[in-house]
Parts: sequence; structure tokens; C-alpha cells
Amino acid sequence: MAGYEVVHVAVAASSVPEPDIIKKAAVIVNKDPYQMRLLLSGGLPRLIAHYPSLQEAESIARNLIELGLSALVCKNSELRKPSKVFTAQTMEFLEGEVIFRDKGGQTKRIISTDVFLILKGNLQISEEEEVTETKSKINWGATLLTGGIPIYHNVKEKVSSATVREEPIVRLYSQESSEPALQMSQHGMAYSFLGARIAPSSAANFNTVVAKLQEWFPRAIFDDRLAKSSRSDASSAKVSDDLELNCKLLYLYHKTKSGLSHSE
Repeated sequence: MAGYEVVHVAVAASSVPEPDIIKKAAVIVNKDPYQMRLLLSGGLPRLIAHYPSLQEAESIARNLIELGLSALVCKNSELRKPSKVFTAQTMEFLEGEVIFRDKGGQTKRIISTDVFLILKGNLQISEEEEVTETKSKINWGATLLTGGIPIYHNVKEKVSSATVREEPIVRLYSQESSEPALQMSQHGMAYSFLGARIAPSSAANFNTVVAKLQEWFPRAIFDDRLAKSSRSDASSAKVSDDLELNCKLLYLYHKTKSGLSHSE
């Protein structure tokens, strides 16, 4: 069908709603109450239903809002669109604006009143590691010579394993787009610009940067919920997708709560 696109309904709850609210919400989106309770836990916006038209999704969202829930709608094309992120390595605070520079020397200027949302979270990075393992294997030639008595020998094999580590990041958003204006990571920053405030630890320096961002962008909403959740037990591709999805849902959530219309 030409022009068909899935439209999602998402709901955020700061705490698990009362059982009667959960039951009513489950009826609205045609889900089991237990499943609905799981979707409404955790404090992050979650996709709870999917519809073939914007009108149907908006109708469902209004019904959920009447229950006192924070509901929003979003098109699948917007939610799944890959983000193109400017990754800053250093920054310079000037009067009324901040200049960010990436590793290649490219710059981005952001006026202090232009940041709508500051998101702090954890990027999951997959790292391949090759280790040598010693395994015991049967030596068939020697075994035949002994008349069938098993003879074993040790064999060294190289085995690749993947580990996932967390990299704290912070993203800045304007009011105009769910694409982040820029991103900074704890281990990707050159902290010399902190001057006398620089600390021996990158974690302490990164927290100082985040605090400075809140200070220099006083109108921005600060949300660090993504920094409090860990998904290191999942595959790197999955957790990366989760970060992008959660960032966009949080952006849309704050746009909706602020009563601002969203446009790309």
C-alpha cells in the first residue's frame, strides 16, 4: 500500500501507575495488564502500541493522556532515522555562546539560548579481544599405535571474544530537531580547556563538563536517566540501537511535555 507507515505510541511514567490505571491502559492498547505494567516501569518512554495511521495513533494517545499518562506519537521513519552526530573534543566558553571543536578542527558555535535539551547517557562500545586457549584433544595416530588406548595432547587455539564497555556521553539538542546538535564522550575529550579545574580522573573531568554545560545553557532541560541504566549484557548492535531509540523518545517526550510542536 503506497504511503503506508507505522505510527508508534509511546508512554512515559515516572513511577509505576496504580493497578486500575494499568488495567485501563491495557484495554486501550489491547495488551495484557502484566505486560502493560512492565512497559510502564523503568522511568523511560516506551513504545507500547503501533498503528497504521497517524489519526488512530493520536486517538489512542489522547485516551492514555486522559488516564493521566504522558503519551506521545511518532512516525517510524523519524524514530529509526540514523543520527549524524558532530562529536566534539574540546570547547571554548565565550560571552553568550560556546564554540565546540571536533578532532579534525571543525567548529560548531551554539548560542546559550539555543539548547533545548541536554541528555546524559552511556554508549555501549564493543571491543574484540583475541585470547589463546589450551585445549586437550585426542591424538588419533598415537591412539591407533597403542591399540585403541586414548592418547591426548594439548593444542593451543586463538579464540576471539567480544566485550562491551560503557562510555559516558552527553548530547545537546535544539528545539528544531530530534537529531543531536553535538555529542561528547568521556574518553574522547581533551580537557585542557578546563584549566585550573582539570582533575586527574577523566570521569571527574567529564562530570565537570556536564555541569558547565548546564551552567552555560540555563534554559535547557537536563535529563540523565540514560546514564542510570546499563545494558552491557546485550549485543553491541542492540544496545547502540537502544541508545538512539531512547534518545529520540526522550527528546520527543520533553517536546510534548513542553507543549512545543515538533518539526524536522
